[in-house]
Amino acid sequence: MYTVRKVTDDLYWVGGNDHRLHLFENIHPIPRGVSYNSYLLMDEKTVLFDTVDWAVCREFLESVALVLDGRDLDYVVINHLEPDHAASLNEVILRYPNVKIISNERAFLMMHQYGFDVDGRQIQVEEGDAMSFGKHEITWVFAPMVHWPEAMVSFDTTNGVLFSADAFGTFGALDGKLFADEVNFDRDWLDDARRYLTNIVGKYGPFIQDLLAKAGTIDIKIIAPLHGPVWRKDLGYFIEKYDKWSRYEPEEEGVLLVYASMYGNTEHAAQSLATKLCERGMTNVHVYDVSSTHVSTLISETFRLSHLVLASVTYNLEIYPVMYNYLHEMKLLNLQNRTVGIIENGTWAPQAAEKMEEFLDGMKIMDVLSGSVSVASSMTDTTDKELDALADAIIESMEKEREIKAKAAREAELKNN
Repeated sequence: MYTVRKVTDDLYWVGGNDHRLHLFENIHPIPRGVSYNSYLLMDEKTVLFDTVDWAVCREFLESVALVLDGRDLDYVVINHLEPDHAASLNEVILRYPNVKIISNERAFLMMHQYGFDVDGRQIQVEEGDAMSFGKHEITWVFAPMVHWPEAMVSFDTTNGVLFSADAFGTFGALDGKLFADEVNFDRDWLDDARRYLTNIVGKYGPFIQDLLAKAGTIDIKIIAPLHGPVWRKDLGYFIEKYDKWSRYEPEEEGVLLVYASMYGNTEHAAQSLATKLCERGMTNVHVYDVSSTHVSTLISETFRLSHLVLASVTYNLEIYPVMYNYLHEMKLLNLQNRTVGIIENGTWAPQAAEKMEEFLDGMKIMDVLSGSVSVASSMTDTTDKELDALADAIIESMEKEREIKAKAAREAELKNN
Protein backbone atom coordinates (compact mmCIF):
# COMPACT_ATOMS: atom_id res chain seq x y z
CA MET A 1 0.00 0.00 0.00
CA TYR A 2 2.78 2.41 -0.86
CA THR A 3 3.59 4.27 2.40
CA VAL A 4 0.10 3.99 3.94
CA ARG A 5 -0.19 2.40 7.40
CA LYS A 6 -3.24 1.22 9.28
CA VAL A 7 -3.76 2.88 12.68
CA THR A 8 -6.96 0.98 13.60
CA ASP A 9 -9.32 -1.21 11.58
CA ASP A 10 -10.77 1.72 9.65
CA LEU A 11 -8.25 4.52 10.25
CA TYR A 12 -5.19 4.99 8.04
CA TRP A 13 -2.08 7.16 8.18
CA VAL A 14 -1.74 8.89 4.80
CA GLY A 15 0.99 11.40 5.65
CA GLY A 16 4.54 11.73 4.42
CA ASN A 17 8.16 12.09 5.50
CA ASP A 18 10.49 14.93 4.58
CA HIS A 19 14.27 14.50 4.69
CA ARG A 20 14.94 17.42 2.35
CA LEU A 21 13.92 20.12 4.81
CA HIS A 22 16.86 21.16 6.98
CA LEU A 23 15.23 23.81 9.17
CA PHE A 24 11.78 23.39 10.72
CA GLU A 25 9.92 26.72 10.44
CA ASN A 26 13.18 27.84 8.80
CA ILE A 27 14.75 28.06 12.28
CA HIS A 28 15.23 24.72 14.01
CA PRO A 29 17.66 22.10 12.61
CA ILE A 30 16.03 18.74 11.88
CA PRO A 31 18.87 16.38 10.88
CA ARG A 32 16.49 13.39 11.12
CA GLY A 33 13.84 15.08 9.00
CA VAL A 34 10.18 15.44 9.95
CA SER A 35 6.87 13.72 9.30
CA TYR A 36 3.63 15.39 8.28
CA ASN A 37 0.81 13.24 9.61
CA SER A 38 -2.65 13.04 8.09
CA TYR A 39 -5.27 10.41 8.89
CA LEU A 40 -8.16 9.05 6.82
CA LEU A 41 -11.21 7.49 8.49
CA MET A 42 -13.18 5.01 6.36
CA ASP A 43 -16.70 4.88 7.81
CA GLU A 44 -20.14 5.34 6.25
CA LYS A 45 -18.70 8.77 5.53
CA THR A 46 -15.03 9.29 4.71
CA VAL A 47 -13.17 11.80 6.86
CA LEU A 48 -9.65 13.19 6.38
CA PHE A 49 -8.00 14.68 9.46
CA ASP A 50 -5.72 17.52 8.33
CA THR A 51 -3.54 17.60 5.21
CA VAL A 52 0.24 17.92 4.74
CA ASP A 53 2.99 20.30 3.71
CA TRP A 54 3.51 21.02 0.00
CA ALA A 55 6.76 19.04 0.16
CA VAL A 56 4.92 15.70 0.33
CA CYS A 57 1.64 16.68 -1.34
CA ARG A 58 1.91 14.31 -4.33
CA GLU A 59 2.63 11.27 -2.16
CA PHE A 60 -0.17 12.30 0.20
CA LEU A 61 -2.76 12.61 -2.60
CA GLU A 62 -1.76 9.21 -3.98
CA SER A 63 -2.19 7.66 -0.53
CA VAL A 64 -5.61 9.25 -0.01
CA ALA A 65 -6.81 8.00 -3.42
CA LEU A 66 -5.41 4.54 -2.70
CA VAL A 67 -7.28 4.20 0.60
CA LEU A 68 -10.49 5.68 -0.78
CA ASP A 69 -10.35 3.11 -3.61
CA GLY A 70 -12.88 4.93 -5.76
CA ARG A 71 -15.01 6.38 -2.96
CA ASP A 72 -15.54 10.10 -2.67
CA LEU A 73 -14.06 12.13 0.18
CA ASP A 74 -16.90 13.52 2.29
CA TYR A 75 -15.16 15.63 4.93
CA VAL A 76 -11.84 17.21 5.86
CA VAL A 77 -11.32 18.18 9.49
CA ILE A 78 -8.78 20.97 9.92
CA ASN A 79 -7.49 20.91 13.49
CA HIS A 80 -4.61 23.29 12.86
CA LEU A 81 -4.15 25.68 9.95
CA GLU A 82 -0.38 26.09 9.95
CA PRO A 83 0.86 25.54 6.36
CA ASP A 84 2.85 22.41 7.17
CA HIS A 85 -0.56 20.80 7.85
CA ALA A 86 -3.05 22.75 5.76
CA ALA A 87 -1.05 23.73 2.66
CA SER A 88 -2.51 20.92 0.55
CA LEU A 89 -6.14 21.75 1.34
CA ASN A 90 -6.89 23.37 -2.03
CA GLU A 91 -5.40 20.35 -3.82
CA VAL A 92 -7.78 18.09 -1.89
CA ILE A 93 -10.73 20.33 -2.81
CA LEU A 94 -9.78 20.26 -6.51
CA ARG A 95 -9.81 16.45 -6.52
CA TYR A 96 -12.87 16.02 -4.31
CA PRO A 97 -15.16 18.95 -5.17
CA ASN A 98 -18.03 17.65 -3.01
CA VAL A 99 -15.93 17.69 0.17
CA LYS A 100 -17.07 19.64 3.23
CA ILE A 101 -14.55 21.34 5.55
CA ILE A 102 -15.03 21.01 9.32
CA SER A 103 -13.25 23.52 11.53
CA ASN A 104 -13.84 26.48 13.85
CA GLU A 105 -14.61 30.13 13.27
CA ARG A 106 -11.08 31.41 13.76
CA ALA A 107 -9.65 28.75 11.48
CA PHE A 108 -12.08 29.68 8.70
CA LEU A 109 -10.99 33.31 8.96
CA MET A 110 -7.39 32.18 8.50
CA MET A 111 -8.36 29.94 5.57
CA HIS A 112 -9.60 33.02 3.75
CA GLN A 113 -6.33 34.78 4.54
CA TYR A 114 -4.46 31.90 2.90
CA GLY A 115 -6.79 31.91 -0.09
CA PHE A 116 -8.36 28.49 0.46
CA ASP A 117 -11.52 27.82 -1.56
CA VAL A 118 -13.80 26.94 1.37
CA ASP A 119 -16.83 29.13 0.71
CA GLY A 120 -19.99 27.04 0.68
CA ARG A 121 -18.14 24.09 2.21
CA GLN A 122 -17.80 25.21 5.82
CA ILE A 123 -19.16 23.26 8.75
CA GLN A 124 -18.29 25.36 11.80
CA VAL A 125 -17.97 23.58 15.14
CA GLU A 126 -17.80 24.86 18.69
CA GLU A 127 -16.15 23.39 21.76
CA GLY A 128 -17.93 20.17 22.71
CA ASP A 129 -19.80 19.76 19.43
CA ALA A 130 -20.01 16.23 18.02
CA MET A 131 -20.77 14.62 14.65
CA SER A 132 -21.47 11.03 13.69
CA PHE A 133 -19.94 9.63 10.51
CA GLY A 134 -21.43 6.16 10.84
CA LYS A 135 -19.94 3.96 13.55
CA HIS A 136 -17.62 6.74 14.63
CA GLU A 137 -18.59 9.86 16.54
CA ILE A 138 -16.12 12.73 16.74
CA THR A 139 -16.20 15.50 19.32
CA TRP A 140 -14.05 18.62 19.35
CA VAL A 141 -11.99 20.18 22.11
CA PHE A 142 -10.45 23.60 21.51
CA ALA A 143 -6.73 24.00 22.22
CA PRO A 144 -5.97 27.70 21.68
CA MET A 145 -2.27 28.65 21.61
CA VAL A 146 -1.11 25.04 21.30
CA HIS A 147 0.39 26.66 19.44
CA TRP A 148 -1.81 28.86 17.21
CA PRO A 149 -5.02 30.50 18.44
CA GLU A 150 -7.29 28.45 16.14
CA ALA A 151 -5.95 25.04 17.19
CA MET A 152 -8.37 22.33 18.25
CA VAL A 153 -8.19 18.57 18.71
CA SER A 154 -10.64 15.91 17.54
CA PHE A 155 -11.59 12.94 19.72
CA ASP A 156 -13.15 9.76 18.37
CA THR A 157 -15.43 8.64 21.19
CA THR A 158 -15.92 5.27 19.46
CA ASN A 159 -12.33 4.00 19.52
CA GLY A 160 -10.55 6.51 21.78
CA VAL A 161 -8.31 8.10 19.12
CA LEU A 162 -7.23 11.65 19.92
CA PHE A 163 -6.19 13.62 16.84
CA SER A 164 -4.00 15.94 18.88
CA ALA A 165 -2.84 18.50 16.29
CA ASP A 166 0.61 19.86 17.23
CA ALA A 167 0.36 18.57 20.80
CA PHE A 168 2.39 15.39 21.48
CA GLY A 169 4.38 15.92 18.28
CA THR A 170 8.10 15.58 17.69
CA PHE A 171 10.77 16.24 15.12
CA GLY A 172 12.03 13.25 13.11
CA ALA A 173 10.83 11.38 10.02
CA LEU A 174 8.94 8.15 10.69
CA ASP A 175 10.56 6.15 7.87
CA GLY A 176 7.94 3.41 8.06
CA LYS A 177 7.81 3.14 11.86
CA LEU A 178 4.46 4.74 12.66
CA PHE A 179 4.06 3.78 16.31
CA ALA A 180 6.12 4.92 19.29
CA ASP A 181 6.37 1.30 20.47
CA GLU A 182 8.15 0.39 17.21
CA VAL A 183 11.16 2.56 18.10
CA ASN A 184 13.47 3.07 21.06
CA PHE A 185 11.77 6.31 22.04
CA ASP A 186 13.98 7.16 25.02
CA ARG A 187 17.15 6.66 23.03
CA ASP A 188 16.22 7.98 19.59
CA TRP A 189 13.20 10.27 19.95
CA LEU A 190 12.95 11.85 23.40
CA ASP A 191 15.48 14.63 22.78
CA ASP A 192 13.72 15.61 19.56
CA ALA A 193 10.33 15.48 21.29
CA ARG A 194 11.58 17.78 24.03
CA ARG A 195 13.27 20.13 21.56
CA TYR A 196 10.04 20.26 19.54
CA LEU A 197 7.79 21.00 22.50
CA THR A 198 10.06 23.47 24.29
CA ASN A 199 10.94 25.53 21.23
CA ILE A 200 7.65 25.42 19.36
CA VAL A 201 5.09 25.43 22.17
CA GLY A 202 7.19 26.09 25.30
CA LYS A 203 6.01 29.67 25.65
CA TYR A 204 2.44 28.46 26.12
CA GLY A 205 2.84 26.11 29.08
CA PRO A 206 -0.40 27.21 30.81
CA PHE A 207 -2.37 26.49 27.61
CA ILE A 208 -0.83 23.01 27.43
CA GLN A 209 -1.88 22.49 31.04
CA ASP A 210 -5.44 23.50 30.09
CA LEU A 211 -5.43 20.95 27.25
CA LEU A 212 -4.04 18.23 29.55
CA ALA A 213 -6.82 18.97 32.04
CA LYS A 214 -9.43 18.56 29.30
CA ALA A 215 -7.71 15.40 28.03
CA GLY A 216 -7.89 13.96 31.53
CA THR A 217 -11.68 13.88 31.27
CA ILE A 218 -11.78 11.63 28.18
CA ASP A 219 -10.80 8.01 27.69
CA ILE A 220 -7.86 8.33 25.30
CA LYS A 221 -6.52 5.05 23.88
CA ILE A 222 -4.44 6.36 20.97
CA ILE A 223 -2.73 9.73 20.46
CA ALA A 224 -2.35 10.65 16.79
CA PRO A 225 -0.28 13.85 16.48
CA LEU A 226 0.53 15.86 13.36
CA HIS A 227 4.29 15.21 13.67
CA GLY A 228 6.09 12.10 14.88
CA PRO A 229 4.96 8.70 16.14
CA VAL A 230 1.45 7.62 17.05
CA TRP A 231 1.02 6.49 20.67
CA ARG A 232 -1.01 3.33 21.32
CA LYS A 233 0.88 2.08 24.41
CA ASP A 234 2.35 3.74 27.52
CA LEU A 235 0.44 6.96 26.89
CA GLY A 236 1.05 8.02 30.47
CA TYR A 237 4.81 8.13 29.89
CA PHE A 238 4.55 10.80 27.21
CA ILE A 239 1.71 12.69 28.88
CA GLU A 240 3.85 12.92 32.03
CA LYS A 241 6.70 14.43 29.98
CA TYR A 242 4.36 17.05 28.54
CA ASP A 243 3.08 17.79 32.02
CA LYS A 244 6.60 18.44 33.33
CA TRP A 245 7.71 20.50 30.35
CA SER A 246 4.59 22.66 30.38
CA ARG A 247 4.93 23.28 34.13
CA TYR A 248 8.61 24.20 33.60
CA GLU A 249 9.58 21.50 36.06
CA PRO A 250 13.03 19.97 35.42
CA GLU A 251 13.05 16.41 34.13
CA GLU A 252 16.33 15.58 35.83
CA GLU A 253 18.65 16.77 38.55
CA GLY A 254 21.75 17.90 36.70
CA VAL A 255 23.82 20.84 35.51
CA LEU A 256 23.75 22.54 32.12
CA LEU A 257 26.92 24.57 31.69
CA VAL A 258 26.73 27.00 28.74
CA TYR A 259 29.80 29.10 27.96
CA ALA A 260 30.70 31.94 25.59
CA SER A 261 34.44 32.08 25.01
CA MET A 262 36.47 34.06 22.46
CA TYR A 263 39.98 32.70 23.04
CA GLY A 264 39.43 29.68 25.26
CA ASN A 265 39.87 31.18 28.72
CA THR A 266 36.18 31.25 29.64
CA GLU A 267 35.87 27.72 28.26
CA HIS A 268 38.75 26.71 30.55
CA ALA A 269 36.83 28.05 33.55
CA ALA A 270 33.67 26.21 32.46
CA GLN A 271 35.57 22.94 32.06
CA SER A 272 37.18 23.45 35.46
CA LEU A 273 33.76 23.83 37.09
CA ALA A 274 32.48 20.72 35.28
CA THR A 275 35.46 18.79 36.66
CA LYS A 276 34.83 20.00 40.19
CA LEU A 277 31.16 19.02 40.02
CA CYS A 278 32.03 15.53 38.83
CA GLU A 279 34.60 15.19 41.62
CA ARG A 280 31.78 15.96 44.05
CA GLY A 281 29.66 13.16 42.62
CA MET A 282 27.44 15.20 40.28
CA THR A 283 28.30 13.63 36.92
CA ASN A 284 25.06 14.58 35.14
CA VAL A 285 26.86 17.65 33.75
CA HIS A 286 26.46 18.82 30.17
CA VAL A 287 28.77 21.48 28.71
CA TYR A 288 27.92 23.46 25.56
CA ASP A 289 29.63 26.23 23.60
CA VAL A 290 26.88 28.76 22.92
CA SER A 291 28.65 29.83 19.70
CA SER A 292 28.60 26.38 18.10
CA THR A 293 25.39 24.88 19.52
CA HIS A 294 22.03 25.75 18.01
CA VAL A 295 19.90 27.65 20.46
CA SER A 296 17.02 25.14 20.09
CA THR A 297 19.27 22.46 21.61
CA LEU A 298 20.26 24.78 24.45
CA ILE A 299 16.61 25.55 25.17
CA SER A 300 15.73 21.84 25.21
CA GLU A 301 18.58 21.07 27.59
CA THR A 302 17.61 24.00 29.82
CA PHE A 303 14.10 22.58 30.14
CA ARG A 304 15.58 19.15 30.93
CA LEU A 305 18.02 19.97 33.73
CA SER A 306 17.55 21.50 37.17
CA HIS A 307 20.64 23.72 37.33
CA LEU A 308 22.15 26.15 34.87
CA VAL A 309 25.56 27.82 34.79
CA LEU A 310 26.12 30.74 32.44
CA ALA A 311 29.76 31.54 31.68
CA SER A 312 30.21 34.56 29.44
CA VAL A 313 32.99 36.83 28.32
CA THR A 314 32.20 40.55 28.36
CA TYR A 315 31.77 42.02 24.88
CA ASN A 316 31.45 45.77 24.30
CA LEU A 317 30.60 46.11 27.99
CA GLU A 318 27.65 43.75 27.47
CA ILE A 319 26.83 40.04 27.47
CA TYR A 320 28.44 38.18 24.57
CA PRO A 321 25.92 38.45 21.67
CA VAL A 322 25.14 34.74 21.21
CA MET A 323 24.83 34.29 24.97
CA TYR A 324 22.42 37.22 25.01
CA ASN A 325 20.41 35.57 22.23
CA TYR A 326 20.19 32.36 24.26
CA LEU A 327 18.99 34.30 27.33
CA HIS A 328 16.48 36.15 25.17
CA GLU A 329 15.07 32.86 23.82
CA MET A 330 14.87 31.50 27.36
CA LYS A 331 12.84 34.49 28.47
CA LEU A 332 10.69 34.46 25.34
CA LEU A 333 9.81 30.80 25.93
CA ASN A 334 8.85 31.55 29.54
CA LEU A 335 11.49 29.28 31.11
CA GLN A 336 11.40 29.44 34.90
CA ASN A 337 12.11 27.57 38.12
CA ARG A 338 15.85 27.00 37.71
CA THR A 339 18.90 27.50 39.94
CA VAL A 340 21.60 29.51 38.17
CA GLY A 341 25.32 30.06 38.70
CA ILE A 342 27.25 32.77 36.88
CA ILE A 343 30.82 33.07 35.61
CA GLU A 344 32.11 36.15 33.81
CA ASN A 345 35.36 37.03 32.09
CA GLY A 346 36.87 40.33 31.00
CA THR A 347 40.34 41.67 30.41
CA TRP A 348 39.08 45.17 31.12
CA ALA A 349 35.82 46.31 32.75
CA PRO A 350 34.08 42.91 33.09
CA GLN A 351 30.32 43.46 33.02
CA ALA A 352 28.81 40.14 31.93
CA ALA A 353 27.86 38.87 35.41
CA GLU A 354 25.97 42.01 36.37
CA LYS A 355 24.20 42.14 33.00
CA MET A 356 23.20 38.45 33.16
CA GLU A 357 21.86 38.85 36.69
CA GLU A 358 19.78 41.84 35.54
CA PHE A 359 18.40 39.73 32.69
CA LEU A 360 17.52 36.83 34.99
CA ASP A 361 15.79 39.22 37.41
CA GLY A 362 13.19 39.74 34.71
CA MET A 363 12.34 36.02 34.58
CA LYS A 364 10.18 33.93 36.90
CA ILE A 365 11.55 31.87 39.81
CA MET A 366 15.19 32.02 38.73
CA ASP A 367 17.31 31.47 41.85
CA VAL A 368 20.72 33.03 41.15
CA LEU A 369 23.40 31.64 43.45
CA SER A 370 25.44 34.23 45.30
CA GLY A 371 29.14 34.50 44.65
CA SER A 372 29.44 34.78 40.88
CA VAL A 373 32.94 34.01 39.61
CA SER A 374 34.88 36.75 37.83
CA VAL A 375 37.82 35.70 35.67
CA ALA A 376 40.31 38.44 34.81
CA SER A 377 41.51 37.23 31.40
CA SER A 378 42.61 33.76 32.50
CA MET A 379 42.39 31.27 35.35
CA THR A 380 44.35 31.88 38.55
CA ASP A 381 44.55 30.19 41.94
CA THR A 382 41.98 32.72 43.19
CA THR A 383 39.42 31.93 40.47
CA ASP A 384 40.05 28.23 41.03
CA LYS A 385 38.99 28.66 44.67
CA GLU A 386 35.96 30.70 43.59
CA LEU A 387 34.96 27.87 41.24
CA ASP A 388 35.31 25.44 44.16
CA ALA A 389 32.88 27.62 46.12
CA LEU A 390 30.43 27.72 43.18
CA ALA A 391 30.58 23.94 42.82
CA ASP A 392 29.86 23.59 46.55
CA ALA A 393 26.94 26.00 46.27
CA ILE A 394 25.42 24.01 43.40
CA ILE A 395 25.72 20.73 45.30
CA GLU A 396 24.26 22.32 48.42
CA SER A 397 21.28 23.70 46.50
CA MET A 398 20.61 20.24 45.06
CA GLU A 399 20.67 18.73 48.54
CA LYS A 400 18.19 21.36 49.77
CA GLU A 401 15.87 20.71 46.83
CA ARG A 402 15.98 16.96 47.55
CA GLU A 403 15.07 17.65 51.19
CA ILE A 404 12.15 19.87 50.14
CA LYS A 405 10.83 17.23 47.72
CA ALA A 406 11.22 14.47 50.31
CA LYS A 407 9.33 16.53 52.90
CA ALA A 408 6.55 17.26 50.40
CA ALA A 409 6.30 13.57 49.55
CA ARG A 410 6.07 12.63 53.24
CA GLU A 411 3.36 15.23 53.84
CA ALA A 412 1.41 14.03 50.79
CA GLU A 413 1.65 10.42 52.02
CA LEU A 414 0.43 11.40 55.48
CA LYS A 415 -2.46 13.33 53.96
CA ASN A 416 -3.48 10.39 51.77
CA ASN A 417 -3.36 8.03 54.76
